[in-house]
Amino acid sequence: MKEFSITTGTVVRIILVIGGAALLWYLRELALIVLTSIVIASAIEPAARGLMKYKVPRAMSVLVVYLLFFGMFFSVVFFLLPPVLDETSELLTAVPTYLETFGAQDAVDQGAIVETQSFINEFSLRDTTHDLNTFLSGLSGNFLAAMSVIFGGALSFILIVVFSFYFAINEKGIEEFLRVVTPVQHENYVINLWHRAQKKIGLWMQGQFLLAVLIGTLTYLGLSILGVHYALVLAVIAGIMELIPVFGPILAAIPAVAVALSSGGAALAAMVAALYLIIQQFENHLIYPLVVTKVVGVPPILVILALLIGAKLAGILGILLAVPVAAALQELFTDMEKSRYQNE
Repeated sequence: MKEFSITTGTVVRIILVIGGAALLWYLRELALIVLTSIVIASAIEPAARGLMKYKVPRAMSVLVVYLLFFGMFFSVVFFLLPPVLDETSELLTAVPTYLETFGAQDAVDQGAIVETQSFINEFSLRDTTHDLNTFLSGLSGNFLAAMSVIFGGALSFILIVVFSFYFAINEKGIEEFLRVVTPVQHENYVINLWHRAQKKIGLWMQGQFLLAVLIGTLTYLGLSILGVHYALVLAVIAGIMELIPVFGPILAAIPAVAVALSSGGAALAAMVAALYLIIQQFENHLIYPLVVTKVVGVPPILVILALLIGAKLAGILGILLAVPVAAALQELFTDMEKSRYQNE
């Protein structure tokens, strides 16, 4: 019978791994901030490199990309978010009527609808447009409120901006950070792994952004032409659902078809279903081949699992980090599989 023994070194390594995992869990908020910063820095890297090809210094390239990003984000929060929230509140008000049409009155908790509407009203800008000062004050308040919801608080948002800017402006910033937190004997491998994962992260985020904008725009135009109520919020849902491969477009079509059926009858519902089908075919045969970076080799089932786990563990930040982390883990598991085959 073969003897089984555990060396002191093995015990020490197990204790260190458990202790490291416990420390990481204790400092999970800081870990989320650092991970989010790294992902953001990776996402803007291709754009910064593109500007550097035109002899623009790296610091200026990163600053320009950040200003463009925040300009777009401010535009969304200030101009797109208010009408979306208004339509969402109106849609929630009409939900009981729609559910009654389908005989599913008890499918949704009415208290949850009221709470959601109250939450949405906190972001409403309708009462802040009396004069310029009040309007600007309202915009700033809503922007900070939106950042608090997404990034878990104003302090977290500031830290993410600072860390991500440092990682981006310093070409070796992420490598330096990895060298600090990685044992010396594993530094080269971890950095090589990071470079491969970084490429996937940047490409995926660019592709996902393009897909969301294109699908959201096409959906809004189609629903507006058909005269479907709440076209804007339904288009936003369609864009967000692009995060979920395979099932996302189906989930996005369900509320649109339900609204069309309740307000315009079976004929309008059929046209809306046909619209979503056409957009999906357009995406599969034209947009997707051009934007191959949607998942960059990450299997759809892994994307779905990563999104569910990320949402459960860390809310919105978890959703933002889910696929990038899954891409990095996939690279790691691929290396482990190759190593195992080589040793056999």
